[in-house]
Amino acid sequence: MSQELAATLTDPATIVAVLVAIAVFATFYTLAVPFFERGDLNKRMKAVSTEREQIRARERARLNADTGSRATLRNQNSRPVRQIVERFNLRKALVDDNTMNKLRAAGFRSENALNTFLVARFLLPFLFLAVAAFWMFGLGNLVDKGLPIRIFIVIGIAYIGFYAPNIYISNRMGKRQLSIKRAWPDALDMMLICVESGISIEAAMRRVSEELGEQSPPLAEEMVLTTAELSFLPDRRVALDNLAARTQIDLVRSVTQALIQADRYGTPVATALRVLAQEGRDERMNDAEKKAAALPPKLTVPMILFFLPVLVAVILGPAGIQVADRF
Repeated sequence: MSQELAATLTDPATIVAVLVAIAVFATFYTLAVPFFERGDLNKRMKAVSTEREQIRARERARLNADTGSRATLRNQNSRPVRQIVERFNLRKALVDDNTMNKLRAAGFRSENALNTFLVARFLLPFLFLAVAAFWMFGLGNLVDKGLPIRIFIVIGIAYIGFYAPNIYISNRMGKRQLSIKRAWPDALDMMLICVESGISIEAAMRRVSEELGEQSPPLAEEMVLTTAELSFLPDRRVALDNLAARTQIDLVRSVTQALIQADRYGTPVATALRVLAQEGRDERMNDAEKKAAALPPKLTVPMILFFLPVLVAVILGPAGIQVADRF
């Protein structure tokens, strides 16, 4: 029975059928998801408002440390995950100075997200190693290769499992940063209008987050969270530095530095926002021009592979048929 199952799983026809089924399902999924996708802005704003309450509770607990009731994000930790992290001391082994910043930039701000990330990096290599070893040695694949090569392939798959969480976090961070970059110049223009009308920075950010919620939910999240920190943290500079650290975008960092300097030295905020908004629009236009300039080289290979054979067949096909009929 096991031999028949192994023969069925290693049959090329079965593998091709499975790959075709996966490709068809992926195609239908890609086409159908946009029609069923719903905006999760309300859920995002609810999560941020929850974090605002946590900031308020944390600051109150810091001011009243003698009461003994300290509420932090650590209360949301999953106990089994936290036990694994503490037992194997994963924080010391896997966490560096930039790990938490990457998680925040990817949208994972809780302490439980860090523990889950560490447990995934700890367990996925063993899982990938077990699956690869079973596929390689249990099912008897790649038997024509030497034993050292097969062992090297298994170790390589386990290495991929170790870096799979980092790849996921990097992709998630890239998507959020792209959404923020596209909406950031518009956000600065709206903040400039609000500031020139006499509204404070906190109220301006709150208003801009409401207006840009549909265009860029990640930017709305960050602005709402920054507004909460400006309201509850004792130092405004810390809140603005946290915004730059969470996004890890140069445009945002330059704006936060300008706001910090304006708050410290009393310089006009509207002038700095106007200049930075223009720089953001110019950079967005430059990115669009770069993509447009890179389009012809990218189209060269598809033109050669798909369009030229069709053109040659259409142009030379009738002549070839006539020559074949004569000879």
